[in-house]
Amino acid sequence: MPELPEIETLSRQLRPMILDEQICGFEILDSLLGNIGRLEGKKITSVMRQGKSLVMELDTSAALVLHLRMTGRLQWHASHQALPPHTRFIMAFPRGRLLCLDPRRFATLILRDAVRCSKAVIDPSRNYPVSALWEIAGVKKLPVKSFLMDQRIIAGVGNIYACEILHDALINPWRQTCSLSKQEWRRIATVMRDVLNRAIACRGTSVSDWRDLFGNKGEYQHALKVYRREGSPCPRCCGRIQRLRLSGRGTYFCPACQV
Repeated sequence: MPELPEIETLSRQLRPMILDEQICGFEILDSLLGNIGRLEGKKITSVMRQGKSLVMELDTSAALVLHLRMTGRLQWHASHQALPPHTRFIMAFPRGRLLCLDPRRFATLILRDAVRCSKAVIDPSRNYPVSALWEIAGVKKLPVKSFLMDQRIIAGVGNIYACEILHDALINPWRQTCSLSKQEWRRIATVMRDVLNRAIACRGTSVSDWRDLFGNKGEYQHALKVYRREGSPCPRCCGRIQRLRLSGRGTYFCPACQV
């Protein structure tokens, strides 16, 4: 599933293509997406990321909210070339077409009031008061990895980056959130911001389906230290990286240095 760096990449790539442009045509090709209504003639006034969702605000005080889920991708076509397989919707602009491709058909597209799209959750790629994070965590008994992936608290972190963040922060994924000190949360917050921004600079992580707006792979997979490296030596202490399941997700960590 595309996480914060991948959706931020799409947001940044889309702005010069569609910001302040009118929608010339809109067609849903998959009935699972439902009926969005007519979008022709409406103008895109902002393109932003909120957690793992891409939000395109319109000049009608409404917003299109797209969540790519497991296998969804966006692709930009500058000309009317043949549609790729698994195209679910087409949004046409003066300079080209925006397509959503999704083999498993899990992606969702919703039209909402723009005001409802703002959420008071932590954006971990930006600066925020660590005390706010520590106060929330102090009353939770979740494993810290599950806490980092709770989209109601921290927006945009999924399995790949949670594993990488906790390895860099020297924290065992199974530790209860309430057991961590304020200093440890400060370390997690700093590492989390650094990891996510490095991944954004690399246009995300391509370990399976992820491609950017122009069909290119991300590059952060070359910098991964634990994710999908089971049995390899830890780059910090040379211990063996393990993979165990936590809350149903494969969790990669080094038992020797993540305590």
